Amino acid sequence: MTTRDIDESVNAELNRLRESIDNIDAAVVHMLAERFKCTQQVGHLKAAHHLPPADPARESRQITRLRQLAESAHLDPAFAEKLLNFIVAEVIRHHERIAEESATDTEA
Repeated sequence: MTTRDIDESVNAELNRLRESIDNIDAAVVHMLAERFKCTQQVGHLKAAHHLPPADPARESRQITRLRQLAESAHLDPAFAEKLLNFIVAEVIRHHERIAEESATDTEA
């Protein structure tokens, strides 16, 4: 069965839901962009003060917090944790790059 074979009202509802999903995806991307703007500033501050790129204690608190938020939102906490771990790994990679660039600028 293809979408052409589906009842017109079902197809309309499917399209409405997909438009909502597309809007939510756009909002998620924009929110992640804002988050990364903030974490870039954190990376520059850490580099300026020779702080390590990773903060395991902060990351642990964030995981606990996000798991609780996920539970209250009826989202799988394990999924939320995996998502945060993915984001944090990217943030740490950015912080390491910023620290390397800062060290290179200081040496020059």
